[in-house]
Amino acid sequence: MIKFGTGGWRAVIGDGFTKENVQILAKAMAEKMKAEGVADKGIVLGYDRRFLSKEAMQWAGVVFAANGISASLINKSSPTPLVMFYVMKHELPYGMMVTASHNPAIYNGIKLFTLGGRDADEVQTREVEEYIGKVTLPIEAMEYEDAKAAGLIREFYPINEYIDNILERVNVEAIKGASLRVALDPMYGVSETAIKTILLTARCEMETIHGRHDTLFGGKLPAPNEGAMNPLKTCVIDNHCDIGIATDGDADRIGVVDDTGRYLSPNDILVLLYYYLVKYRNEKGPVVRNLCTTHMLDRIAERFGEKSYEVPVGFKHISAKITETNALIGGESSGGLTVRGHINGKDGVYAAALLVEMLAVTGKKISEMFDDIQKEFGKFYMLENNYSFRAEKKREYQKLLLEDKVVPAFETEVDRTSYMDGCKVYFKNGGWVCVRFSGTEPLLRIFCEMPDKGLAERTCDTYKDLLGLGD
Repeated sequence: MIKFGTGGWRAVIGDGFTKENVQILAKAMAEKMKAEGVADKGIVLGYDRRFLSKEAMQWAGVVFAANGISASLINKSSPTPLVMFYVMKHELPYGMMVTASHNPAIYNGIKLFTLGGRDADEVQTREVEEYIGKVTLPIEAMEYEDAKAAGLIREFYPINEYIDNILERVNVEAIKGASLRVALDPMYGVSETAIKTILLTARCEMETIHGRHDTLFGGKLPAPNEGAMNPLKTCVIDNHCDIGIATDGDADRIGVVDDTGRYLSPNDILVLLYYYLVKYRNEKGPVVRNLCTTHMLDRIAERFGEKSYEVPVGFKHISAKITETNALIGGESSGGLTVRGHINGKDGVYAAALLVEMLAVTGKKISEMFDDIQKEFGKFYMLENNYSFRAEKKREYQKLLLEDKVVPAFETEVDRTSYMDGCKVYFKNGGWVCVRFSGTEPLLRIFCEMPDKGLAERTCDTYKDLLGLGD
């Protein structure tokens, strides 16, 4: 039952996400570490604010302890990028984070990180699944207090070194001189302590909403998409803030509202940060994006003599390509991004600090920055539609899209088609449409980017009609 998707293992609490399955995964990881000769280096584990997250971290910890592997448990709910940072800085072979990221509240899961603080790639997760298949019940586990007394479980909270690492990489003095007011929506998740500490250190004024601990996330998805940003928009306008920042449940993704209350998508944020880094910081390097992320990045890269690399969905692909090409920035349309010199994965906390630095250094409002970019590079309209389907229909869709490779007749002239990840059609006007299965939920997703909204909608509808999908 334990299968890894693009964002780790996720399952419904009480169904797939159970104490037994968490401990099966921990036992599999323990056996993998012993086989690789890295068990003596230990493992770090963290957790977010979801229901049973802390308990699940402890369930895993006592299994590692029973296998003689030292487990360092972060004893307060923390951002996922903190775990990645700790794995990287302390050269640990593995780290685990109990989280289901931006999934609905009925889900929980575990993300796995490897040496360097990277998301585990398909090779690693496939190996873990093979070890899972060899696990026999019952799972041996120590009593928690006995494991602590034996020194096999250590509780600690390494937030300071993570925050200090970010403070070293942003222009704190510039921010101090800008007198900025920032609205923050952690979406009942784990970003508040880190972001507020960083921005208050830089003398920003802060307004915070949805900061309390709520395992139901206010009854909504803990995802910083446009539909969830109305409270933040109101906060920005009512308090005359320079920017509004929202993070998902485990703080590795970010959403933004500009000074006028306009929602800026993850695509817009990537564009703003890449443009800022190459134009104002004078940094060099290509950009990496997944195939469902804006091609505006390609235009900016070309303008500054750089390249844009396209990879499949899943941040592990972005991290690997950044390492291969020494890219400056990489990201995805779902809200995750990383910048060279920090960690090897997505970090909403660091992205938030960089955006505030951008306002301070440029002296421009974020709305002005975004409008200037559109004037220089043109406009694209991005559309994403998600469709649920019955399990028995998946095979039918796979055959149609990926085996028979049926492509509908579009009103826009087609340039080429790619099957790197699902089916992506590139048009000669610079637009594109992509259909792929979600790696974390039972959904079929249609992404489209076109010069205008109407054309994007009609292009998505063409694919929807071909597949017989409902609204």
